[in-house]
Amino acid sequence: MTTRRALVVRGGWEGHAPVESTDLFIPFLRAHGFDVQVEDSLEVYADEPYMSTVDLIVQCWSIGEILADEMHGLRVAVENGAGLAGWHGGLIDAFRNATDYQHLIGAQFVAHPDDFIEHTVEISPDRSDHPIVEGVSQISITSEQYWVLSDGASDVLATTTHVPREDSPWHSPVTVPAVWTRSWGRGHVFACTIGHSPAELEIPEVRTIIERGMLWAARTA
Repeated sequence: MTTRRALVVRGGWEGHAPVESTDLFIPFLRAHGFDVQVEDSLEVYADEPYMSTVDLIVQCWSIGEILADEMHGLRVAVENGAGLAGWHGGLIDAFRNATDYQHLIGAQFVAHPDDFIEHTVEISPDRSDHPIVEGVSQISITSEQYWVLSDGASDVLATTTHVPREDSPWHSPVTVPAVWTRSWGRGHVFACTIGHSPAELEIPEVRTIIERGMLWAARTA
């Protein structure tokens, strides 16, 4: 088996437990033939010679700021074939001021109207045979229900619906992406809005989707 290279970049806001969360998946990556390098700084993104050798980037970096050369390096790596994968705030609420980052991943977290609420994530019926979500019907969870702004260039594999209460400022149900993929240049992006804590990532359906998503996103020979 040819060894592929995975880069795990983790840091930012500690509330999403970037170290503990990514540690859950490193053994899985190694078991699937990846040489895993872990970085706690975004500086690695600016190292274009190294980034050109990376087959998969797993990012868990909530909020924070990214420098122009780091953003350029990340974007070029994906456009040239590296996969980018992540979950919850570590991917979808990173670098709020970097619009080119949002352009890359196809969405931006803007709210979770209730801190924690019981809700479901529904697999898109016409995508139920996609290898990332195949065999999963829905996920019921009590957690932050992410409201994201997104565009039409992504393949939405699962959604969640925000149902208004009497005091809500929106007046009808709003359905937003919860799991999606995206082709960008020669690379692929995988995103999942679930994953506020390591305990959520241990939910079998959630873990399965993320593990499959990382493999799907990784560069192929």
